[in-house]
Amino acid sequence: MPRRHSRRPTERPPARAGSSDHVEVRASGEWNVRPLAGSQREYTCPGCHRPVRPGVGHVLVWPVQKALLSAEAIDERRHWHTDCWRRGLS
Repeated sequence: MPRRHSRRPTERPPARAGSSDHVEVRASGEWNVRPLAGSQREYTCPGCHRPVRPGVGHVLVWPVQKALLSAEAIDERRHWHTDCWRRGLS
């Protein structure tokens, strides 16, 4: 009997109540996007390479499909300035 290949669904961080998570399609692929009101720590925006300061609204972005060497797609999540993401600096 042939083996069945079961695909594990792409893991997503748990949605927050009232969250507006959505998927955006870009030339670089499909991306999960979660707007955030702010965070407790500082991140570096991959679009402009400048800091996303604590408490500043931004977006959390991760690919719908994981990269070849990643265990899960969520491992590739990044915090972007909202304007950098909108301008398509990905």
